[in-house]
Amino acid sequence: MPTDVAEAERPPADHEAPDAVDRLIASLEDLVQSGDALSAIRQATERNRAAPDARVERKLAEWRHRAFATLPPATRRPDWPPTYPDPFPGLTGVPEIEAAALTTELLGGAILHHGSLLVRGLLPREAADTLRANVDRALAAREAKLEGATEAATLPWYAEINSPKMAVSRSWIGDQGAVWVADSPRNLAHLVDLFETTGIVDIVGAYLGERPALSIGKSTLRRVPVTTGTDWHQDGAFLGADVRSVNLWVALSPCGDDAAGLDIVGRRLPYVVQTGTHGAKFDWSCGPGMVDILAEGGAPVVTPLFEAGDALLFDHLMLHRTGIRPGMTQQRWALENWFFAPSSYPADQEPLVI
Repeated sequence: MPTDVAEAERPPADHEAPDAVDRLIASLEDLVQSGDALSAIRQATERNRAAPDARVERKLAEWRHRAFATLPPATRRPDWPPTYPDPFPGLTGVPEIEAAALTTELLGGAILHHGSLLVRGLLPREAADTLRANVDRALAAREAKLEGATEAATLPWYAEINSPKMAVSRSWIGDQGAVWVADSPRNLAHLVDLFETTGIVDIVGAYLGERPALSIGKSTLRRVPVTTGTDWHQDGAFLGADVRSVNLWVALSPCGDDAAGLDIVGRRLPYVVQTGTHGAKFDWSCGPGMVDILAEGGAPVVTPLFEAGDALLFDHLMLHRTGIRPGMTQQRWALENWFFAPSSYPADQEPLVI
């Protein structure tokens, strides 16, 4: 596994000369400027699948960000929260299925009745292994950038997207052993392809009632050390309780036993619980004393064991934390990607069109 940018995988040689790629980018930029960013994204994506190119991937990340402002106003799903029958009646804890069984009805029913859905093998093991190696490449490229490397040297694995609203939190994310997916153009391109081939975009979109958009600040590649801190939280405490969301959290290495997984309150909470009390570390987090109260009321804490490629899907009301324990010795690789309905996109986040 690579430890620095010099060892990192480089893109395959292009089938087109550099000036041809420059002409392609210029013509697609004209499309974006004319207001047709979606066509530019589609053409660039198709071209990049045939011949990955760091410059095209860098522009794709930028165009996905800029395209959101050009979308027509989204029509909100009128029945919210939607109504789905409970696919796991009588279950206490976290429901789980195999990837082949995943449908919109199962996703919606599990989230709305149980808070989350564990999907075994959502990503094939080979895809998870590739992503784990690419997380290391992105983190190594970020370190090289901090040491003075140029963007030309850190591409395709790291190039900071222009996001003034979120830039203040970039260094904090990096200190946690993470990189924004949007700051890693090759990883972003690869993930969008995986979202399409696994059907996640369509399934989540059918649940939300709109084609979802990703978040720059809440879509991350993570390598979590055993020294990490943790606190209970619902993302709705700072995103807002009225957003419409689905988070796709995917383990890229085994975790929950000797590496940090996730601790989850295994029950649907249809509200944001009290924050900043009962031993909470932050004004937006939930104290362990509050979690104890919920457990006494029938909402147990569950710590699933994950294999590489397993995924947990949940929304902004699911109460959870990083499942770190004394004595753990292994790092954990994972990714998370928050999908939001464009009609209720969080005001303090910046979007990526997919």
